Amino acid sequence: MSEKETSEHTAKTNLEIQITAKCGHNLYGKKTDSLQSFLQVELDGVMLGESEKKDANLLEHVVDYDFTCSFDPPKDAQAFSIIAQKPITFTVMEVLSEGKRGDVKTVELGQAVVDLFPLLQGQRNLSCTVPVHPVISPGIKESRLGFNPKQPTLDVCIIVLDPLLSEAELSACTFMKVTVETAYSVPESWTLPSGLAPSPFTHTAALEVPLTADQDQVLMFCEGQLKAGGQREVKGRQRKRPHRALLVPGNHFLPDTFFQPEPIEHEDGELTGLEDRPFRKEAEISKNRVSWDTEARCFLDAGGASRLQQKIRESRLWPVEIMRSSVPLAKLGEDNPEIPFHGLAFVDMGRLLYPGVSRIRGAYTIQPFYETELLNKTKRRVSVLKAQAKAAAIQAKARAGSAAGSHKKACDGSTKGCKDHKEPPKKQTVSQNRQPAAAGSPESLSDTEPPVNVEGNMYVEAKTYVIIEIALNKPLVPKTSPEELAQRVKALIPPRSQHLAGPSRAERAVLDFHRQVGNTAAAVSEQYVELFGANSKLLESLSQEQMLAEVMGGLNVSGRYFTFKEEMKRAVVRIVRDKIKRTEPLPDPQEIKEFVSKLYVYLVDETHVALSKISSSEVQEDCIDETKFESCQLRHFAKEAQSTGNYQQAAQYYQELMVRHPDEPLHKFEWGSLYMLMGDYMKAKECYHEAVSTQQTHQPSLIMCGVVAVMFERYEEARTFLERATSIDPPSVVAWTLLGLLHLSLNEAVLSERAFLEAKTLLGEEETNNETNVDDEKKHAGDSIKEAKVQQDKQETDPLAQPLTAEEGEFSYQDSEEHREPSAQSDSVRPAPVKPTLSIFTHTVQFLLQNNAPQMAEYALSQELLCPEGGCSVAYLFNLAQLQLLKGDYSSAAGSLKEALHYRNQNPDAWALKGHCHYLQGEFTEARENYEWSLIFPQAPSESHMVLLRLGSVYIMENKFERAKEVFLQACEQSPSCLTWLGLGKACYRLEELCVAEEALAVATRLNAANAEVWAYLSLLSLKSGRPEEADQFHNYAIRFGLQEPSLLGEISELKDQIQMSQLASCFKTSAAAEV
Repeated sequence: MSEKETSEHTAKTNLEIQITAKCGHNLYGKKTDSLQSFLQVELDGVMLGESEKKDANLLEHVVDYDFTCSFDPPKDAQAFSIIAQKPITFTVMEVLSEGKRGDVKTVELGQAVVDLFPLLQGQRNLSCTVPVHPVISPGIKESRLGFNPKQPTLDVCIIVLDPLLSEAELSACTFMKVTVETAYSVPESWTLPSGLAPSPFTHTAALEVPLTADQDQVLMFCEGQLKAGGQREVKGRQRKRPHRALLVPGNHFLPDTFFQPEPIEHEDGELTGLEDRPFRKEAEISKNRVSWDTEARCFLDAGGASRLQQKIRESRLWPVEIMRSSVPLAKLGEDNPEIPFHGLAFVDMGRLLYPGVSRIRGAYTIQPFYETELLNKTKRRVSVLKAQAKAAAIQAKARAGSAAGSHKKACDGSTKGCKDHKEPPKKQTVSQNRQPAAAGSPESLSDTEPPVNVEGNMYVEAKTYVIIEIALNKPLVPKTSPEELAQRVKALIPPRSQHLAGPSRAERAVLDFHRQVGNTAAAVSEQYVELFGANSKLLESLSQEQMLAEVMGGLNVSGRYFTFKEEMKRAVVRIVRDKIKRTEPLPDPQEIKEFVSKLYVYLVDETHVALSKISSSEVQEDCIDETKFESCQLRHFAKEAQSTGNYQQAAQYYQELMVRHPDEPLHKFEWGSLYMLMGDYMKAKECYHEAVSTQQTHQPSLIMCGVVAVMFERYEEARTFLERATSIDPPSVVAWTLLGLLHLSLNEAVLSERAFLEAKTLLGEEETNNETNVDDEKKHAGDSIKEAKVQQDKQETDPLAQPLTAEEGEFSYQDSEEHREPSAQSDSVRPAPVKPTLSIFTHTVQFLLQNNAPQMAEYALSQELLCPEGGCSVAYLFNLAQLQLLKGDYSSAAGSLKEALHYRNQNPDAWALKGHCHYLQGEFTEARENYEWSLIFPQAPSESHMVLLRLGSVYIMENKFERAKEVFLQACEQSPSCLTWLGLGKACYRLEELCVAEEALAVATRLNAANAEVWAYLSLLSLKSGRPEEADQFHNYAIRFGLQEPSLLGEISELKDQIQMSQLASCFKTSAAAEV
């Protein structure tokens, strides 16, 4: 390579950083009358430049250094890592005197530091004023240092001609900040020396992180300080720099970086449970601790970031080693150093693979260091501290060898040979103990019993733990934004175009004219009723012309004519302006005449249209007004039909709801759940997609779109739908849990763990909010009780106070009985086998069962058994029974409910569900008993409507018509429907209360005119009432609407026969009497 090519290559691979120190302010030295000083600029102990000696302006206390130096670091990851971790130091040196031989006597006045980290983040010009912190030295008067009225500062400017990292490199690399805070509950043998003597021990933490695709970098935290307990660590304390050996104490701290208190429940590590809180509180207040409070910044290039991600996937536990030593690392040995108090903390880095997560912080327990443990948990063979000790020993030996080279050459060869002969056996014994553990295979490590780490076991006995924080400048796995998820959903399901906002301006003018015609007709009708309504004789004596004259006269006298004439004028003006678009006057009389003629014809036509609307609406009101239902009624009817198995009728109700409210996604969502129950998953998918097209943020529909996509094995679509559902407020426990189940089914363990963690966090927040609301209610109730007691005390002390009434005494007695009842029942009921709190899978199973998705519900139930919060609980047994009932396995469902009620027999829903199981199997006696039990409790079953319907029908089967009447009356009051009124009509018919039965059946026909059984009972009732023509008509309706019950058909025909026989008998009696 030529010299020119070499210089060009060097220019490409090296960077130039220019450092300029401008002025120093408020600098004071040992001399009071003068100050001559110069600057020394260093990086990592390497001198970069030294300024000329400058005299200070004593009036302004300013030193104009105007000194520039530069250095050219290589453009590689190692140099960037040094720039990220170590600052530029500016040391202010005072010149005290100069000797005759040119010797200069100097003393360090102070030191300033500047971080180069912003240059790595893209800045090219870094101008700042940094404080100059004094150097504590015997050569400087402490009084002048300690009582300076102003802080000494230094103006610094650092410039790079080209960015250290290009935009592509900056977007690909990663900056990591590792903070080792404090180790709590250290072994009791770690005590502070008496008095003010410094501790002879150093406490070190170390870990290894990737630098490039094939290189690692070691982060050492060497200056941990043993502190006495007695109080918590100070809130808002400042973070410290690593590598503080060359810095004065004032420069140990990172500017503008402070520790903020964080609650334990927000931590990501260990010891976060409620059972750990007392121990942590005691350890963080009263026990000794080792404090580092140090933040190390490191650089990872694109290869290093991807390697970090790969290593976390291979082993999510990251080792952090701890040691306590009274000697430097270099003196611990060269071949296989023994690390004193060697401990190991495993930091779970898996959460850094969660989408959008860039920071973890938590408490991690310290365990004794064993190489087998290191290999098994982290798949690493080499101890970082041992490797650093070896490297330090080799460097120290090399420095010592170069310093004493000439002396070593003069040493006697025989003595050297003797030493070499004695040392190898000692080192060889240590090597034999450690070599298999370091370089052996996992099998050899497991076969060889490791030596006991006595000092390391002290960490376990003391329950020592360390707080560690790891933060990245950006997530390793980026989180998809809600906007991007919305676009993906939009691409899968395009939004439906909205309906028109309303009629146009011209259409509104025509509608206004129609309305005024209606008002005019109403006014004329009122006037007609006032004149002729009660006087029929006058109406017969007058002709139409006379009647018209009377009406017109009445309109004029009453003022109605003037009123609707003015209103009609405004309507006609709007017609001309907005419909006919005529806004300017017509100059030609002929044109005016033609225009008026056309306008008259148009208004007459529209008047006829308006009058025909009025007449048709009156007819519709007479015929249909009574059968027009609200949306809530239609939803109730649809759910009732769905529960009774009448799916076709339920679909008709949902279709009517969609026609009425085309922009309401809830009705389409519920229609989809109906098709899920029917097993028609394609139509269910269409309904859910239609709901999402109507409203792109309808969370339940998005969730069910994801569920259906999983059923069709369209996993990417399912991921899109569920991720979009998780990004919509309010956050959904069900959406996060289903997303976790999807990841789990795809063997994406980290993503499933993240989704389940989010769901658990949301569930915990919901339970906390519910407990807070309950506590508030209890507090208010307690306040009201206290007020009542105070009022009662006043009444007892007041001689005029009224005595306690019988009703109040009975109420208080019942209240006390209610409070005693649970304790009495708890003695007879066996406690539940697991914790009563509901898990995320329980909530998800309930949602899936409500929407008839048994496959995904079964998968969620299997996870309920495996999770720590779940297991075979009462909630699990109840949900299992619902799943079995949905599948049609009624006997198994009854068995699951029997087991659930064995542990908790005061659940009305469980009794009701058990009743459904027996009812669907035809075991009506058992069903009746379970239904009756479900209605005993103060809280009604969640599906009380179906309980009352089926209980009433069982009572009718058992000929308990009075009880059936009571049950159906209760159902009609709570949630009226055609079936409730039909049941009431049937019960009253059997009780021979024909008038009440006819009224109930009439209401039933208005609610559902297509119910064949209603018409059948009306036919029976008409036959018993002696109305055979109506009975035949009702019987025909029943046949038309598909009556297929043989018992009813037989009863109708039998009753007809009886009536015919009675009619024949009466005829014979009449004829016999006539003959006589």
